[in-house]
Amino acid sequence: MQFITNLPLRHRIGKIWVLIFQLAMVIGIAALAALMINIVNDSIGYMAYTVKEDPMTLADGKPLETLTSEELNQILVENTTANRYKTIFKEKPLEEWTQPDLLEAVFRDVVKPTVLKTWSFTESFKDVEQLREELAETKPKEAPNASFEYKRWISTRFLSSSQNSDPLLAGLRTAILGSLWIIGITMLFAIPIGIGAAIYLEEFANQELWINKIIQTNINNLAAVPSLSYGMLGLTIFVRWLGPITSGAAFGYGDPNAINGRTIFAGGLTLGLLVLPIVIINSQEAIRSVPDSLRQAGYGLGATKLQTIWAHVLPNAIPGILTGTILAVSRAFGETAPLIVVGVSTFITVDPSNFFSQFTSLPAQIYQWTAKPQDVWRNLAAAAIIALMVLLLALNALAIFLRNKYAKKY
Repeated sequence: MQFITNLPLRHRIGKIWVLIFQLAMVIGIAALAALMINIVNDSIGYMAYTVKEDPMTLADGKPLETLTSEELNQILVENTTANRYKTIFKEKPLEEWTQPDLLEAVFRDVVKPTVLKTWSFTESFKDVEQLREELAETKPKEAPNASFEYKRWISTRFLSSSQNSDPLLAGLRTAILGSLWIIGITMLFAIPIGIGAAIYLEEFANQELWINKIIQTNINNLAAVPSLSYGMLGLTIFVRWLGPITSGAAFGYGDPNAINGRTIFAGGLTLGLLVLPIVIINSQEAIRSVPDSLRQAGYGLGATKLQTIWAHVLPNAIPGILTGTILAVSRAFGETAPLIVVGVSTFITVDPSNFFSQFTSLPAQIYQWTAKPQDVWRNLAAAAIIALMVLLLALNALAIFLRNKYAKKY
């Protein structure tokens, strides 16, 4: 009787909780949508700029992009001093310069564009004259001679160019390559060790022993430690103690400018420590979810424990393990604090070529650009955030594809 009396009340409470959950989902989606709109809004819009030399007058009205390497080099010879010309080709001889490299040098050293002001996508619905009036309020001398261009800050040139002190020439190539190198080392370090530790703790360790209980408790606690603490740990171990190894000096190999151990190798190992507890915990959950009947069936057919784990437990646990890997990679890909402590470079123009190279990363590049006061760097940061999200979604999509493939297979 009491059950029947309380049933309508329980239904009403259940409906209230459903509404609360739906409201939470709507708020979350709205917050993500607002974030994306704000980022896209800053990545497109008008730009006002001035140039020292009009590009159209340098080659008799022909666009600079259509000129050959020889013609671009001639422009540099005619419009730069002898000392500046020598400085441009000091690090790399002229024979190794491509047409895009020379084009960038002409823009940097001859055209010398200067960004005066930028407007977001929503602000760019005004006509050019209104924008010129707004520019005149802050830069009255430059406004009459300013040129206006509707610019999409994320482009193939932006993705394929290296870092530069000129915002119109700056790009993400070095940062993207650095992030991919770091994530590769992180995964090679964290995934095998994490899965191995999970297998031991779940299949071989005696859960009643106090040492195993302490290990399990510490792993759970380490998953919640702030990332900056891992940065300090990486600085102490991989940079200071193991500096000769992480810099490559112990092998007679590596970047001479990175002999102190502040390399991709040290950054990847630091992030590997950061995500290792996440990989272990998620792998344990995946292994634990495999029905014990599969183990008993393997034993019944005469398989050893190791054979049963390898042939039955792991294949069925792979979808869950890959889910944990997705979470780990997502966290590592967006981390900045540990890399700053380890020694990530905020301005570097040389692409990483091996484990022992100096490096930067996409999050560190975004952090550097957002810290600058000029509005134009905010537009570049918005474009870089879009590139970071697309790259992260691509890596996650690959992991999800592999997870679903193994889930169907087993």
